[in-house]
Amino acid sequence: MKFDHNNISPLDNRYLSKIEDIRSIFSEYSLLKTRFLIEINWLLYLCQKYPNYFSKLSNQSKNKIIKFRDSFDDKSVLEIKKIEKVTNHDVKAVEYYIKNFFKKDKVLNKYIHLIHFGLTSEDINSLSYAIMINDGLKVYEKDLKNLNTNLKKLSSKWSNIPLLSRTHGQAASPTTIGKEIKVFQTRIDREIKKLNSMVPLAKFSGAVGNYHAFDIAEGRINWITFTNKFIKTFNVAQNPVTTQIEPHDWIAELLQTMTRANNICIDMSQDMWIYISNEIFKLKLNKNEVGSSTMPHKVNPIDFENAEGNFGISNSLNDYFINKLPRSRLQRDLSDSTVLRNIGMSFGYTKIGITSLQNGLKKISPNKDFIFNELDNNWEVLTEAVQTVMRYEGIDDAYEQLKNLSRGKKLDKSSYKNFVNSLDISDKSKEKLLSLTPAKYIGLAKKV
Repeated sequence: MKFDHNNISPLDNRYLSKIEDIRSIFSEYSLLKTRFLIEINWLLYLCQKYPNYFSKLSNQSKNKIIKFRDSFDDKSVLEIKKIEKVTNHDVKAVEYYIKNFFKKDKVLNKYIHLIHFGLTSEDINSLSYAIMINDGLKVYEKDLKNLNTNLKKLSSKWSNIPLLSRTHGQAASPTTIGKEIKVFQTRIDREIKKLNSMVPLAKFSGAVGNYHAFDIAEGRINWITFTNKFIKTFNVAQNPVTTQIEPHDWIAELLQTMTRANNICIDMSQDMWIYISNEIFKLKLNKNEVGSSTMPHKVNPIDFENAEGNFGISNSLNDYFINKLPRSRLQRDLSDSTVLRNIGMSFGYTKIGITSLQNGLKKISPNKDFIFNELDNNWEVLTEAVQTVMRYEGIDDAYEQLKNLSRGKKLDKSSYKNFVNSLDISDKSKEKLLSLTPAKYIGLAKKV
């Protein structure tokens, strides 16, 4: 791993170690390598599928081409970038890099005319980004699933711990910690299912998307079917109806799903921050870790703050991608190409966010003493239970009676029980209410 303090992006220095898998997918190296592989594989595909129309490959030729394909390394990148300085065209630079190699070999020299055959640069780019985004999606899905597995474990582990709810910031009907964790787990699971249904799309139909060059060269081939089969070898589907560019709607759909999942994670991070601030959760102490640089007593919820910030950056990028990428002037302009180069950043910041959220979850534990004490100091949350039972017993002004008893007031165990005992309700209902405590009034939280 190369670390350069002069890099402007924290993705390339501070957070570098946390995004190696994302970096390896969306780097400039990866983009050039993917383009290179597509060019080589397309040549091989033409010759192997239609040797009578193009050129028959000998075993020697095939092996040489494959060996060349598999030899791509940093030197290859440097050579391509050198060519690009002359061409001012990065896709053409890859094509020329391949041609230069073939020219030096008497066996491969006769296949030069088939390099980049029938293609436009966007065919290479469209398929390249579809491949890379698909690989990035796999990493992202894995990270989300790991997060959800952890949330499921915590939900089960803390399923029996009651918790005073807060609606509008005020004390509300109790819940359980496990159930509140399960809310986030269920929401994320829904987005994972949407991600599973995503189908990366690419076009491979030449200038303006009509297969002109293919058809004029050899009309006996069903090029729509043929290119579709080629694209499928990369686990990508073809969009056969496009302009010169694939319209990127599927990328927008993917990023919208990512944004929703990120927002769920932000929501969780903020809730955990508040729980820690209100002493519902305790933070694990690390002897050598510094909280505040001036206040020695402090242990700060920095992981949840870091998660919130990085998810937010990812969402901001996504918002721009979502609005920009599906729009292009007529059959082609290059603004989408400029933007797509940055898409790995969104995956990178999301990766950091998930990592920080996971780290934060490892450091928290319920502060049971505080939790139960808080519940015991808020007997007024049982007024919901009392007025509902009173309604069930046919008392018309149940809500009003409880409002007069509790609005703006604090109830304790004694005042609660005195009120229940004064009610003209069945013994069964009265017994049920008298057995309640704030800690026991959790409804079906354990079952949902």
